[in-house]
Amino acid sequence: MLNKSDIISKILSEKSRTPHSEKGSVYAPANIALCKYWGKRNEILNLPMTSSLSISLQEKGSHFAFEVVDTEDVLHLNEKIISAEDPFYQNLFSFIGLFRKSHSPRLHIRIHSTIPIAAGLASSASGFASVVKGLDALYGWHLEPWELSILARLGSGSACRSIWPGFVEWQKGIREDGMDSFGVPLDLTWPALRIGLLLVSCEKKNISSRKAMALTQENSPLYRAWPKQVTQDLDAIKIALANQDFRDLGEASERNALIMHKTMMAATPSIDYSTPQTHEYVQQIWQLRQEGLSIYFTQDAGPNLKLLFLENTEAEVVQAFPQIEIIQPF
Repeated sequence: MLNKSDIISKILSEKSRTPHSEKGSVYAPANIALCKYWGKRNEILNLPMTSSLSISLQEKGSHFAFEVVDTEDVLHLNEKIISAEDPFYQNLFSFIGLFRKSHSPRLHIRIHSTIPIAAGLASSASGFASVVKGLDALYGWHLEPWELSILARLGSGSACRSIWPGFVEWQKGIREDGMDSFGVPLDLTWPALRIGLLLVSCEKKNISSRKAMALTQENSPLYRAWPKQVTQDLDAIKIALANQDFRDLGEASERNALIMHKTMMAATPSIDYSTPQTHEYVQQIWQLRQEGLSIYFTQDAGPNLKLLFLENTEAEVVQAFPQIEIIQPF
Protein backbone atom coordinates (compact mmCIF):
# COMPACT_ATOMS: atom_id res chain seq x y z
CA MET A 1 0.00 0.00 0.00
CA LEU A 2 1.20 3.50 -0.83
CA ASN A 3 2.37 5.68 2.05
CA LYS A 4 2.88 9.44 2.45
CA SER A 5 6.55 9.26 1.50
CA ASP A 6 5.60 7.67 -1.83
CA ILE A 7 3.36 10.61 -2.68
CA ILE A 8 5.92 13.17 -1.54
CA SER A 9 8.50 11.48 -3.77
CA LYS A 10 6.15 11.74 -6.75
CA ILE A 11 5.82 15.49 -6.30
CA LEU A 12 9.39 16.25 -5.21
CA SER A 13 11.21 13.74 -7.42
CA GLU A 14 13.42 16.39 -9.01
CA LYS A 15 13.31 18.94 -6.21
CA SER A 16 16.10 19.84 -3.79
CA ARG A 17 15.93 18.92 -0.12
CA THR A 18 18.65 21.45 0.71
CA PRO A 19 17.41 24.73 2.24
CA HIS A 20 17.19 27.54 -0.30
CA SER A 21 16.31 30.29 2.23
CA GLU A 22 17.68 30.93 5.71
CA LYS A 23 14.39 32.32 6.98
CA GLY A 24 10.91 33.18 5.84
CA SER A 25 7.26 33.40 6.78
CA VAL A 26 3.97 32.39 5.18
CA TYR A 27 0.26 32.44 6.01
CA ALA A 28 -2.67 30.12 5.34
CA PRO A 29 -6.32 30.80 6.23
CA ALA A 30 -8.61 28.46 8.09
CA ASN A 31 -11.61 27.27 6.11
CA ILE A 32 -15.14 26.38 7.03
CA ALA A 33 -16.78 23.57 5.07
CA LEU A 34 -20.20 24.45 3.69
CA CYS A 35 -20.42 20.90 2.40
CA LYS A 36 -18.60 18.62 4.83
CA TYR A 37 -15.76 16.14 4.54
CA TRP A 38 -16.54 13.20 6.82
CA GLY A 39 -15.12 9.79 6.05
CA LYS A 40 -12.09 8.41 4.20
CA ARG A 41 -11.48 5.87 1.48
CA ASN A 42 -7.81 5.79 2.45
CA GLU A 43 -6.81 6.54 6.04
CA ILE A 44 -3.07 6.84 5.38
CA LEU A 45 -3.30 9.31 2.49
CA ASN A 46 -6.37 11.15 3.84
CA LEU A 47 -8.37 10.42 0.71
CA PRO A 48 -12.04 11.32 1.22
CA MET A 49 -15.16 9.33 0.50
CA THR A 50 -16.77 12.44 -0.98
CA SER A 51 -15.89 15.82 -2.39
CA SER A 52 -16.46 18.89 -0.20
CA LEU A 53 -16.60 22.69 -0.47
CA SER A 54 -15.43 25.44 1.86
CA ILE A 55 -15.06 29.18 2.37
CA SER A 56 -11.87 30.63 3.85
CA LEU A 57 -11.86 32.83 6.94
CA GLN A 58 -9.36 35.36 5.58
CA GLU A 59 -7.46 36.73 8.62
CA LYS A 60 -8.30 33.71 10.77
CA GLY A 61 -5.58 31.12 10.25
CA SER A 62 -1.93 30.23 10.82
CA HIS A 63 1.23 32.32 10.43
CA PHE A 64 4.27 30.08 9.99
CA ALA A 65 7.81 31.51 10.31
CA PHE A 66 10.99 29.47 9.99
CA GLU A 67 14.70 30.02 10.49
CA VAL A 68 17.48 27.55 9.68
CA VAL A 69 19.66 26.80 12.74
CA ASP A 70 22.67 24.58 13.51
CA THR A 71 21.53 23.38 16.94
CA GLU A 72 18.20 21.61 17.33
CA ASP A 73 14.59 21.94 16.28
CA VAL A 74 12.71 24.53 18.33
CA LEU A 75 8.99 25.29 18.23
CA HIS A 76 7.14 28.34 19.52
CA LEU A 77 3.34 28.27 19.40
CA ASN A 78 1.65 31.60 20.03
CA GLU A 79 4.86 32.90 21.65
CA LYS A 80 5.12 29.88 23.98
CA ILE A 81 7.93 27.36 23.61
CA ILE A 82 6.65 23.83 23.09
CA SER A 83 8.47 20.87 24.64
CA ALA A 84 9.86 18.14 22.39
CA GLU A 85 7.71 15.71 24.43
CA ASP A 86 4.51 17.56 23.55
CA PRO A 87 2.29 15.71 21.02
CA PHE A 88 1.89 18.94 19.02
CA TYR A 89 5.67 19.22 18.63
CA GLN A 90 6.02 15.55 17.75
CA ASN A 91 3.23 15.63 15.16
CA LEU A 92 4.63 18.74 13.50
CA PHE A 93 8.21 17.57 13.23
CA SER A 94 7.15 14.05 12.28
CA PHE A 95 5.36 15.60 9.31
CA ILE A 96 8.30 17.87 8.46
CA GLY A 97 10.58 14.84 8.72
CA LEU A 98 8.82 13.33 5.71
CA PHE A 99 10.29 16.12 3.57
CA ARG A 100 13.83 16.68 4.84
CA LYS A 101 16.95 14.56 4.92
CA SER A 102 18.17 13.25 8.27
CA HIS A 103 21.32 15.37 8.10
CA SER A 104 19.50 18.56 7.07
CA PRO A 105 19.89 21.67 9.24
CA ARG A 106 17.41 22.04 12.08
CA LEU A 107 14.64 24.62 12.20
CA HIS A 108 13.46 27.28 14.60
CA ILE A 109 9.72 27.51 13.92
CA ARG A 110 7.24 30.08 15.18
CA ILE A 111 3.56 29.44 14.63
CA HIS A 112 0.99 32.07 15.48
CA SER A 113 -2.59 30.87 15.19
CA THR A 114 -5.36 33.46 15.11
CA ILE A 115 -7.91 30.72 15.65
CA PRO A 116 -8.31 28.39 18.68
CA ILE A 117 -6.55 25.04 18.27
CA ALA A 118 -8.41 21.70 18.37
CA ALA A 119 -11.75 23.40 19.10
CA GLY A 120 -13.60 22.54 15.89
CA LEU A 121 -12.56 25.71 14.08
CA ALA A 122 -10.31 24.12 11.42
CA SER A 123 -7.00 25.06 13.02
CA SER A 124 -5.34 21.92 11.61
CA ALA A 125 -6.39 22.93 8.10
CA SER A 126 -4.63 26.28 8.23
CA GLY A 127 -1.79 24.76 10.25
CA PHE A 128 -0.73 22.07 7.76
CA ALA A 129 -1.37 24.35 4.79
CA SER A 130 1.00 26.91 6.30
CA VAL A 131 3.60 24.19 6.96
CA VAL A 132 3.74 23.06 3.32
CA LYS A 133 3.79 26.67 2.14
CA GLY A 134 6.67 27.26 4.55
CA LEU A 135 8.57 24.20 3.30
CA ASP A 136 8.04 25.37 -0.28
CA ALA A 137 9.64 28.69 0.65
CA LEU A 138 12.40 27.03 2.69
CA TYR A 139 13.52 24.71 -0.11
CA GLY A 140 12.64 26.94 -3.06
CA TRP A 141 10.47 24.31 -4.75
CA HIS A 142 8.04 26.75 -6.42
CA LEU A 143 5.35 24.08 -6.47
CA GLU A 144 2.02 24.57 -8.18
CA PRO A 145 -0.88 25.30 -5.79
CA TRP A 146 -2.50 21.94 -6.58
CA GLU A 147 0.72 20.20 -5.59
CA LEU A 148 0.83 22.12 -2.30
CA SER A 149 -2.79 21.09 -1.80
CA ILE A 150 -1.91 17.40 -2.09
CA LEU A 151 1.00 17.75 0.34
CA ALA A 152 -1.17 19.66 2.84
CA ARG A 153 -3.82 16.91 2.57
CA LEU A 154 -1.24 14.39 3.79
CA GLY A 155 -1.09 16.32 7.07
CA SER A 156 -4.81 17.00 7.47
CA GLY A 157 -7.48 16.34 4.87
CA SER A 158 -9.20 19.72 5.05
CA ALA A 159 -5.81 21.48 4.82
CA CYS A 160 -5.92 20.90 1.06
CA ARG A 161 -8.61 23.62 0.90
CA SER A 162 -6.57 26.18 2.87
CA ILE A 163 -4.03 26.84 0.12
CA TRP A 164 -6.36 29.45 -1.41
CA PRO A 165 -8.69 32.19 -0.16
CA GLY A 166 -12.37 32.21 -1.09
CA PHE A 167 -14.48 29.23 -2.10
CA VAL A 168 -12.59 25.98 -2.68
CA GLU A 169 -13.87 22.58 -3.75
CA TRP A 170 -11.90 19.54 -2.65
CA GLN A 171 -12.36 17.07 -5.46
CA LYS A 172 -12.33 13.56 -4.02
CA GLY A 173 -10.58 11.92 -6.95
CA ILE A 174 -10.60 8.23 -7.80
CA ARG A 175 -6.93 7.33 -8.17
CA GLU A 176 -5.34 4.99 -5.65
CA ASP A 177 -2.38 7.35 -5.18
CA GLY A 178 -4.64 10.38 -4.64
CA MET A 179 -2.87 12.50 -7.24
CA ASP A 180 -6.32 13.66 -8.44
CA SER A 181 -7.56 14.51 -4.93
CA PHE A 182 -6.85 18.19 -4.23
CA GLY A 183 -8.47 21.57 -3.81
CA VAL A 184 -9.74 23.65 -6.74
CA PRO A 185 -10.58 27.33 -6.15
CA LEU A 186 -13.92 28.51 -7.52
CA ASP A 187 -13.73 31.52 -9.77
CA LEU A 188 -16.35 33.58 -8.00
CA THR A 189 -16.70 36.04 -5.15
CA TRP A 190 -19.60 37.17 -2.99
CA PRO A 191 -18.73 40.52 -1.35
CA ALA A 192 -22.00 40.71 0.60
CA LEU A 193 -21.55 37.31 2.26
CA ARG A 194 -20.66 37.29 5.95
CA ILE A 195 -19.49 34.51 8.27
CA GLY A 196 -20.09 34.89 12.00
CA LEU A 197 -18.07 32.90 14.53
CA LEU A 198 -20.30 32.07 17.48
CA LEU A 199 -17.98 30.53 20.05
CA VAL A 200 -19.29 28.18 22.70
CA SER A 201 -15.95 26.78 23.86
CA CYS A 202 -12.31 27.10 22.84
CA GLU A 203 -11.27 24.09 24.92
CA LYS A 204 -9.67 21.09 23.24
CA LYS A 205 -12.25 18.58 22.02
CA ASN A 206 -12.72 15.39 24.03
CA ILE A 207 -12.53 13.32 20.83
CA SER A 208 -10.47 14.27 17.80
CA SER A 209 -12.05 14.74 14.39
CA ARG A 210 -9.88 11.93 13.04
CA LYS A 211 -11.13 9.43 15.63
CA ALA A 212 -14.74 10.58 15.44
CA MET A 213 -14.67 10.31 11.65
CA ALA A 214 -13.36 6.74 11.79
CA LEU A 215 -15.92 5.67 14.40
CA THR A 216 -18.79 7.19 12.42
CA GLN A 217 -17.71 5.52 9.21
CA GLU A 218 -17.17 2.16 10.89
CA ASN A 219 -20.37 1.75 12.86
CA SER A 220 -23.00 4.44 12.28
CA PRO A 221 -25.98 2.82 10.51
CA LEU A 222 -26.71 6.20 8.93
CA TYR A 223 -23.32 6.54 7.26
CA ARG A 224 -24.35 4.47 4.24
CA ALA A 225 -26.60 7.34 3.10
CA TRP A 226 -23.98 10.05 3.72
CA PRO A 227 -22.13 10.00 0.35
CA LYS A 228 -25.37 10.39 -1.61
CA GLN A 229 -26.45 13.22 0.69
CA VAL A 230 -23.15 15.03 0.13
CA THR A 231 -23.50 14.72 -3.65
CA GLN A 232 -26.95 16.33 -3.49
CA ASP A 233 -25.87 19.08 -1.10
CA LEU A 234 -22.68 19.85 -3.01
CA ASP A 235 -24.61 20.28 -6.25
CA ALA A 236 -27.14 22.53 -4.50
CA ILE A 237 -24.41 24.66 -2.92
CA LYS A 238 -22.51 25.12 -6.19
CA ILE A 239 -25.69 26.20 -7.98
CA ALA A 240 -26.56 28.58 -5.14
CA LEU A 241 -23.08 30.12 -5.29
CA ALA A 242 -23.23 30.54 -9.06
CA ASN A 243 -26.62 32.27 -8.73
CA GLN A 244 -25.77 34.04 -5.46
CA ASP A 245 -28.97 32.60 -4.04
CA PHE A 246 -28.45 33.02 -0.31
CA ARG A 247 -31.49 31.08 0.87
CA ASP A 248 -30.54 28.00 -1.15
CA LEU A 249 -26.93 28.29 0.06
CA GLY A 250 -28.00 28.57 3.69
CA GLU A 251 -30.52 25.75 3.53
CA ALA A 252 -28.12 23.31 1.87
CA SER A 253 -25.19 24.18 4.17
CA GLU A 254 -27.25 23.93 7.35
CA ARG A 255 -28.87 20.68 6.24
CA ASN A 256 -25.50 19.16 5.44
CA ALA A 257 -24.14 20.02 8.90
CA LEU A 258 -27.22 18.74 10.72
CA ILE A 259 -27.16 15.41 8.88
CA MET A 260 -23.44 14.98 9.56
CA HIS A 261 -23.98 15.45 13.30
CA LYS A 262 -27.04 13.18 13.26
CA THR A 263 -24.92 10.52 11.55
CA MET A 264 -22.24 10.89 14.25
CA MET A 265 -24.78 10.60 17.04
CA ALA A 266 -26.00 7.29 15.59
CA ALA A 267 -22.53 5.78 15.97
CA THR A 268 -21.55 3.49 18.87
CA PRO A 269 -20.42 5.08 21.08
CA SER A 270 -22.52 8.09 20.16
CA ILE A 271 -20.52 11.20 19.25
CA ASP A 272 -22.05 14.53 20.22
CA TYR A 273 -19.96 17.68 20.04
CA SER A 274 -22.85 19.98 20.91
CA THR A 275 -23.34 21.47 24.36
CA PRO A 276 -26.53 22.88 25.90
CA GLN A 277 -25.29 26.32 24.77
CA THR A 278 -24.91 25.04 21.20
CA HIS A 279 -28.50 23.80 21.21
CA GLU A 280 -29.70 27.09 22.70
CA TYR A 281 -28.02 29.05 19.91
CA VAL A 282 -29.51 26.75 17.26
CA GLN A 283 -33.00 27.31 18.65
CA GLN A 284 -32.39 31.05 18.70
CA ILE A 285 -31.26 31.00 15.06
CA TRP A 286 -34.34 29.05 14.01
CA GLN A 287 -36.58 31.46 15.93
CA LEU A 288 -34.94 34.47 14.29
CA ARG A 289 -35.43 32.90 10.88
CA GLN A 290 -39.08 32.25 11.67
CA GLU A 291 -39.37 35.94 12.47
CA GLY A 292 -37.98 36.87 9.07
CA LEU A 293 -34.22 37.21 9.58
CA SER A 294 -32.29 35.44 6.81
CA ILE A 295 -29.65 33.63 8.86
CA TYR A 296 -28.30 30.07 8.77
CA PHE A 297 -25.55 28.12 10.51
CA THR A 298 -23.05 25.38 9.95
CA GLN A 299 -21.21 23.31 12.57
CA ASP A 300 -18.02 21.31 12.23
CA ALA A 301 -16.61 18.73 14.68
CA GLY A 302 -16.92 20.91 17.76
CA PRO A 303 -19.50 22.86 19.76
CA ASN A 304 -19.01 26.19 17.98
CA LEU A 305 -21.32 27.53 15.30
CA LYS A 306 -20.53 29.53 12.18
CA LEU A 307 -23.39 31.77 11.07
CA LEU A 308 -24.13 32.62 7.45
CA PHE A 309 -25.81 35.93 6.64
CA LEU A 310 -25.57 38.90 4.31
CA GLU A 311 -24.19 42.39 4.78
CA ASN A 312 -27.64 44.01 4.88
CA THR A 313 -28.63 41.97 7.98
CA GLU A 314 -25.35 42.42 9.87
CA ALA A 315 -26.76 44.94 12.37
CA GLU A 316 -29.65 42.62 13.27
CA VAL A 317 -27.32 39.66 13.70
CA VAL A 318 -25.02 41.63 15.99
CA GLN A 319 -28.01 42.77 18.03
CA ALA A 320 -29.10 39.13 18.46
CA PHE A 321 -25.56 37.86 19.14
CA PRO A 322 -23.45 40.71 20.59
CA GLN A 323 -20.50 38.37 21.16
CA ILE A 324 -20.24 37.28 17.52
CA GLU A 325 -17.04 37.78 15.54
CA ILE A 326 -17.79 38.68 11.94
CA ILE A 327 -15.61 37.63 9.02
CA GLN A 328 -15.85 39.31 5.61
CA PRO A 329 -14.48 36.65 3.23
CA PHE A 330 -14.23 38.96 0.22
